[in-house]
Amino acid sequence: MGRGPVQLRRIENKINRQVTFSKRRNGLLKKAHEISVLCDAEVALIVFSTKGKLYEYSSNHASMEGILDRYQRYSFEERAVLDPNIEDQANWGDEYGRLKSKLEALQKSQRQLLGEQLDPLTIKELQQLEQQLDSSLKHIRSRKNQLMFDSISELQKKLVEAEKEKNNALMSAHLREQRHGASTSSPSPSLSTVPDSMPALNIGPSQPRGTGGESEPEPSAAQVISGKLPPWMLRSVRKR
Repeated sequence: MGRGPVQLRRIENKINRQVTFSKRRNGLLKKAHEISVLCDAEVALIVFSTKGKLYEYSSNHASMEGILDRYQRYSFEERAVLDPNIEDQANWGDEYGRLKSKLEALQKSQRQLLGEQLDPLTIKELQQLEQQLDSSLKHIRSRKNQLMFDSISELQKKLVEAEKEKNNALMSAHLREQRHGASTSSPSPSLSTVPDSMPALNIGPSQPRGTGGESEPEPSAAQVISGKLPPWMLRSVRKR
């Protein structure tokens, strides 16, 4: 009775898996050498173990780098025949790589300008970075001063214009006051007919004064009464 097909699957036992890997690896390398010698073929073999260890083989008359470079050229030419846009895609890939490298360099430079990641820099690189910062500070200060001067000039212009407007307003107000004063100081026609002096009205008996400047003796009560009362009342007063 013949043996059936063996089902290939991962060996669970770690020791058995390592032993099998060593045997099959040696056999694979031996077969690659045989086909290279017997058939004069360029053979390149690369094997990585589960632990990441590299095992490789290349033909004696060809190096691993040469075979891989030939493989890349062949793969690119074959893809170019199958896809006409493969060259554009390759150019895009190269452009992407250049842009990515440029972006990383700019990010690194920015971090260094901020004072980060300075440990790997040499003294010369630090001096260049310092000079770059000094130059940047000079440009920043120059721009700041220019903006300040422009702002001051603009404020001075506004101040001069405001002063002119203020002077114009004061002159206009002064002219209005002068016109108003001239209109109020002119005489009114209705008041010009009023006489300058009016005769004084004396109420009560006049009291003549002496010419010598001395005051005359005041009249007695009877004299005052006789001068003010009618004759019929004087008789009754005298009887008393």
